Amino acid sequence: MPRYDYRCRTCGATFELNRPMSQANAPAVCPAGHDDVAKLMSMVAVTGSASAGGAAPQAGGGGGCCGGGCCG
Repeated sequence: MPRYDYRCRTCGATFELNRPMSQANAPAVCPAGHDDVAKLMSMVAVTGSASAGGAAPQAGGGGGCCGGGCCG
């Protein structure tokens, strides 16, 4: 179930709600009971590195205009 982040405009509290996507735009109420709430845009950062056992890309093996040797 997706998690949505909210901020109360009345008291400034920031909170999360887990709710189905079908209720993504339904009104929310802050933990203090205020209903002037804004849904925040969540930013997701994905980081990582290649594993040592992975195969390295081969040079010149691509396709299309910039990788297939047709433009050159």
